Amino acid sequence: MAPPRSLAGAAIAATAAAIVLSCLLYRRKCARLAARVREVEVSLAVAAEKVAAERRGRVRAQQSLRRALSQQESRSDEARPAKAAAPASYPLAPIGTVQSCFSTRNGTPRQPLVVTLARATVALDPARVPAAALEGLASYSHCWILYVFHLNTDLDKLWKDPARSKLKAKVRVPRLKGGKMGVLATRSPHRPNPIGLSVAKVEAVDGHTLLLSGVDLVDGTPVLDIKPYLPYSDSVKGAAVPNWLEVDGALAVESVHFSEHFIFALPTCWTHIQQQSLYASADEFQDLIKQVLSWDIRSISQRTRPHQVSMEADANDHCGEDTDDDHRDTGHCGVVYHLHLEGIDVSYRIDQGSNIVIEGAALLPDVVQKRHGYLAWRDKLGSSVL
Repeated sequence: MAPPRSLAGAAIAATAAAIVLSCLLYRRKCARLAARVREVEVSLAVAAEKVAAERRGRVRAQQSLRRALSQQESRSDEARPAKAAAPASYPLAPIGTVQSCFSTRNGTPRQPLVVTLARATVALDPARVPAAALEGLASYSHCWILYVFHLNTDLDKLWKDPARSKLKAKVRVPRLKGGKMGVLATRSPHRPNPIGLSVAKVEAVDGHTLLLSGVDLVDGTPVLDIKPYLPYSDSVKGAAVPNWLEVDGALAVESVHFSEHFIFALPTCWTHIQQQSLYASADEFQDLIKQVLSWDIRSISQRTRPHQVSMEADANDHCGEDTDDDHRDTGHCGVVYHLHLEGIDVSYRIDQGSNIVIEGAALLPDVVQKRHGYLAWRDKLGSSVL
């Protein structure tokens, strides 16, 4: 039997050997991990270089596309001097479409948030914009909508034959009763590029669709972009406007009244549109009509030459700036005007004292609205009150 001291020494020696072996194994493991880290770093560097190369390639391709479009535009414009540099082109495609309560330009508010009950949905194209792109937008109270004035009557000439399209430097402004102002000093839709900018209240978001209120957008408007409204940067303290914009009630009417014939006709129309309407009841829809007509929605030509108004012209006339040169103050209360809202033709008269009488309501023929109505949005609204 070995003495106790010999056993203790053997145990110590065995423990030391085990420690040395563990250290060797740990060092080998660390070396393998370090080698693996170096491999991953090299792989990441190669991937990053590939991404950077792809980005550079996309930039070069976009620049080449713009140059090609500019050269094509230059060749098509024979009137342009040979030495003039062609401007860069930036092709844009809509990301969605507005489905609005306003069927035509006539009656669509001239500015956003003026008619608080004016509602619309923006249906985004799933092929271009995933639903996740709207995540977080519902947390904002308002948003900016960038869009195209697609119903302008000069778009065909502007885009298809730019050589013949001349920018109108001045337009007639409703608040100036036909007086002219530089186009870039107005909100006229007839601009060098027919791009609009509107702020709207965000009511709810559902998948690829956004519900807005306070809009000044006509049905079918192509949307280019949506941005959140930021009060700390978008609201400018002390901002000044010209004196002609500070006139209170320049376009307000004196009174709005509903005739008995309209009161009886509206419920019948409402039964046909309520499933897809953005309004909870016929009474709320009637409030919308009153809000819209509380401002004189007629164009300058309609106000100065009412005897020439036809139903077709009334429904399609532009609600904003006018370019007619012959203006006469010949208001006449015998003319019947028409406002198209939610598939209903609302007829009304206005006298020389700016008093409006809403006379009738009739369903518009062949109007098919494909959108979710108020009932589909009700659960999404939460504490919001529409």
